[in-house]
Amino acid sequence: MRLRALILAIAIAPFVGVLVTPAASNGTACANLAALTIPNVTIRSATAMAAGVFTPPGGGTARLELQLPAFCRVEATARPTTDSEIKFEVWIPPADAWNGKFEGVGNGGYSGAIAYAAMAAGLRRGYATASTDTGHAGDDMKFAQGHPEKLVDWAWRALHVTTETARLIVRDHTGRFAEHSYFNGCSSGGHEALTEAQRFPEDYDGIIAGDPANNRIRQTFGFLSSWIATHNKDGSPIIPAAKLPLITKAAVDACDAIDGLKDGLIDDPRRCHFDPAKLVCPSTTSGQASRDDATCLTQPQVDAVKKMYDGAKNPRTGEQIFTGWSRGSEGFGESPIQSWRQYVMDPQEPMRVGFFRYFLFHDPNWDYRTIDWERDLAYAEKKLAFMAAVDHDMSAFKKRGGKLLMYTGWSDPVVPPQDTVAYYDAVVKAMGGLEKTREFYRFFLAPGMGHCSGGPGPDHFDTLAALEQWVEHGNAPDRLVASHTTNGKVDRTRPLCLYPQVARWKGAGSTDDAANFSCVAEPPAAAPARKTTNGTR
Repeated sequence: MRLRALILAIAIAPFVGVLVTPAASNGTACANLAALTIPNVTIRSATAMAAGVFTPPGGGTARLELQLPAFCRVEATARPTTDSEIKFEVWIPPADAWNGKFEGVGNGGYSGAIAYAAMAAGLRRGYATASTDTGHAGDDMKFAQGHPEKLVDWAWRALHVTTETARLIVRDHTGRFAEHSYFNGCSSGGHEALTEAQRFPEDYDGIIAGDPANNRIRQTFGFLSSWIATHNKDGSPIIPAAKLPLITKAAVDACDAIDGLKDGLIDDPRRCHFDPAKLVCPSTTSGQASRDDATCLTQPQVDAVKKMYDGAKNPRTGEQIFTGWSRGSEGFGESPIQSWRQYVMDPQEPMRVGFFRYFLFHDPNWDYRTIDWERDLAYAEKKLAFMAAVDHDMSAFKKRGGKLLMYTGWSDPVVPPQDTVAYYDAVVKAMGGLEKTREFYRFFLAPGMGHCSGGPGPDHFDTLAALEQWVEHGNAPDRLVASHTTNGKVDRTRPLCLYPQVARWKGAGSTDDAANFSCVAEPPAAAPARKTTNGTR
């Protein structure tokens, strides 16, 4: 169909030159985009921005300064319902810098904030790009109290409306629609990515879903269960934050060599059966309670760690409600998000308790101690089903030719990777098997990587370039080369293999070089651990 249109355009070009003139000369000047009339959308401003430093609005004391090329900046507000106020921005490069493509970028948490840094990355690559605040400001979940339409906006509508409108604005400015549209998001952005593939398969040709928080309802129940399991009745944490790295080190020491390579990484936490009881503090004297110091765990601390690994369960039936957190995710960096701290240990009350107070029960005084794990979960999954993106039937997305690339970190302390694996396995079953699923949906796991990035494992890889090759040239990725940096210098590269394949050292060459690894279908039999050729990390 595209070829027929191109032939027709060339045939009548002498008579209708506008059809083949380069994009920008056909389009509306940037400043004039403010006059566009789009149903339920108000263009607040349209400004031609010169190349240089761009400082996004807001930002508090840590102001973000982005070095950008020249672009047309469009600020707009969509009101698809009377209670909606969805703000978004569209950035469009000049004609000679535009690659002819569009990229939507995702959000994080429940934050109502435009992802300026992600937009900047897309713009520098030549993309026209867009981001939305999802219909509210800030991360406080009170935004949905008394405003059910705003919750729908956050859950799925804001991104879809932004996508449709942004592509139209790009067309009006450039004179043509983007040749290809991509979406790129991690965490809540990964949730948005899977929502788009499931709900609106026509929106994007290619989608990147990183560490997706798509099992949103059960994950929130998981946060609640984990907080209760790891806190005393007065709300103080049972496990001091300073002991989390101790647990991670012990888990890695116990399971590092399972894959036959001693490299400081747990290759697959599902194969790791480290028992935190090995860290229990010895008794001070016979018959007395064990001491509590920085080098060991008390019995209550051991029990709390085990409950984190076990995940949320129905206390009456024992049914698994949500998976546990993986061994090796306890604490591996100075930042709270690189540990169990930010979403479990540090909060004064259960993380995302606002889900119950403002989304589910509409009671700001709801007490988490009144939770009924069976009744309340069933109620939540019925009432707020639109918040989760867990549909296993991807046939519509596959039929339209869409491509989906998903990745997650095996040491993610926020979105447990086991849940992401379980979702993919369920899609494989629903779509008729692994090979049929791989035709449109490919999954990669990163050993030692935390939430979206960070951690001791290689955590930098170019998913967008891989997706472009797949969508535009039919070159489906079988592996992604990831790198790890220390003080700005790359010190290790590794292949991320197409699930369920795993990376295995060939037996020669540096274990810090991806070229010396193969992706194999099955892990090798247990073998004596080898140290890295450049020394144990």
